[in-house]
Amino acid sequence: MLNFKINLNEIDKIGKFSKEEKDFRLKNLNYFNNVGFPNKKQEDWKFSDLREIVSKNFSKLNIKSSEQEKSKINFIKDFEHNYIVVINGRLTVSDFRFEENDKIKLKSFTNNDFADRKENNPLINLNHALSDKGFFLEIEENYKFKKILVIYNLFTNDLNEIILNSKNKIKIGKNSELHTLNLIINQSEKNFFNNVYENVVLEKAAILKNICVQNNKSSGYFHKYSKHELSNASNLTTFIFPSGLKFNKLDLEFNLNGENCECNLQSASFLNKIDHQEIKTRVNHNSPNCKSYQKVKNVLDSESKGIYQGKIFVKDVAQKTDAYQLSKAILLSERSEFDSKPELEIYADDVKCSHGSSSGSLDKDSIYYLMTRGLSENESVELLVNGFLSEVIESIKSDSMKNFLKKKLADQLNGYKKN
Repeated sequence: MLNFKINLNEIDKIGKFSKEEKDFRLKNLNYFNNVGFPNKKQEDWKFSDLREIVSKNFSKLNIKSSEQEKSKINFIKDFEHNYIVVINGRLTVSDFRFEENDKIKLKSFTNNDFADRKENNPLINLNHALSDKGFFLEIEENYKFKKILVIYNLFTNDLNEIILNSKNKIKIGKNSELHTLNLIINQSEKNFFNNVYENVVLEKAAILKNICVQNNKSSGYFHKYSKHELSNASNLTTFIFPSGLKFNKLDLEFNLNGENCECNLQSASFLNKIDHQEIKTRVNHNSPNCKSYQKVKNVLDSESKGIYQGKIFVKDVAQKTDAYQLSKAILLSERSEFDSKPELEIYADDVKCSHGSSSGSLDKDSIYYLMTRGLSENESVELLVNGFLSEVIESIKSDSMKNFLKKKLADQLNGYKKN
């Protein structure tokens, strides 16, 4: 049971497929069964031994999806928005009331890429083999959304020792612009595994601004591989606030394929108890005159573990590259752990690239200063942590979105008690 090998007959239970697609799924399932869940012997998983984590927390992993497709959604009332509702990975309903609907295409995802390749990440192979749900969103050329699109990702309370596999694709047309908020809402108190493969395509001069946040703490085990393809003069901004899962790994790849494109990623997390979270990024500068900026901030308490692996790759033709990467962590407990692995691989000679990483405890003088002003030690720590993480939130221009995220952060920190 250690490797959780999956019977090849499970593919027939998902649906009926063409011979080409079935062969593709079978090959990928064989790849996964031969390797199993990744462990620390694999370089990309050296800080997250998923095989051990799954073995300790799951006695089995059911492939059959939950049949529950209706559940009450508490829609955000803080600001006007369009929305998509995704329940257990399945597209269920959408509302683009503020937009020109003929400029938007939305449908359940259908895979048509059956290229024979062995992925470095076996969870991608598992997704290729078993994914049976997801969505495809396309924005046509020359259209800018008037309101933000909220993607409600709901996981129902009947999920228990199930693995969900879904595929999503978002395509932003030439000169178009979309702002999204991915909100994860987990109603299940039991263990389940969510495995997502995502493909994001930005055509010439397209703009995508995305925010990812979790609504509450949960017992979910999440893995997401997301590949982003950027064309000439396109701009991608991603803010990640992913606190709250027992296990969460975001494997993010950004391919800057056209000149003058730009990628900006920032993350802020407060982890406690036994939360285990990893953000792994690879930014490939494949063309000249491109910019990338990465800032990852973590605060870790109790026995939580935070990881950041970030690689900047600069191709020989990618002159005038401007790339920046920084990770910072505050450890509130001697039992918490932060691991960082920054990397640069540069083949061009006219570039500006830098990376840095730091971790440590809160400044005792700052805590003492606040206590002399009448705050308790817990209140002082909470205030300093809030200030450390809020720097990322302040980078967001929308006041309504800032306020929404500050409330989420306050909920996480509310009632903090120093060990």
